[in-house]
Amino acid sequence: MKVLILNGSPKAKGNTAVALDEMIKVFSSEGIETETVQVGNKAVRGCISCGSCRNTGKCAIDDIVNEIAVKFEEADGLVVASPVYYASANATLIACLDRLFFSSHFDKTMKVGASVVVARRGGLTATYDELNKYFGISGMPIASSQYWNGVHGNAPGEAALDTEGLQTMRTLARNMTFLMKSIALGKAEYGLPSKEDWQGMNFIR
Repeated sequence: MKVLILNGSPKAKGNTAVALDEMIKVFSSEGIETETVQVGNKAVRGCISCGSCRNTGKCAIDDIVNEIAVKFEEADGLVVASPVYYASANATLIACLDRLFFSSHFDKTMKVGASVVVARRGGLTATYDELNKYFGISGMPIASSQYWNGVHGNAPGEAALDTEGLQTMRTLARNMTFLMKSIALGKAEYGLPSKEDWQGMNFIR
């Protein structure tokens, strides 16, 4: 099984990486393959609403987003991590996720999603909620932990001192592993849930 990890920090070895490394150690011990893509230091522009992806199944802006989509389709789970900026996720990561989830047309049902957030002090839960919305609209079960999935740290490496936060990351990785393995067994026995044809409804008609 495989987990794709998107690090939304511009710092490849910052506190967000400290939190993710704690998860990666657990995944490795559980036999789960991981791949981390550094997103926060890339030049990723937002969606331009061109509509091209409706026909092609990929974004017209041919950058790292389309590369991630291929990896995402192959993965059993997705971890999205971000530092907190103004009680929100890194704008580069949000631009990436907007385009990734909107332009890719493969079925994401029952891929397991997990959000990880890192902050000096506040804004963790607001950012956590923001990131989880991508999973909720896509039929992806959201992995939880013993607390909201956050770690505190300001100076580089400071997150390593947040013992409760790191424990939360380890618990999250174990819970995510359990969910992915359980879903794989369920799919083999029962298949995926049946789906109705989408019934879109605009408020202004």
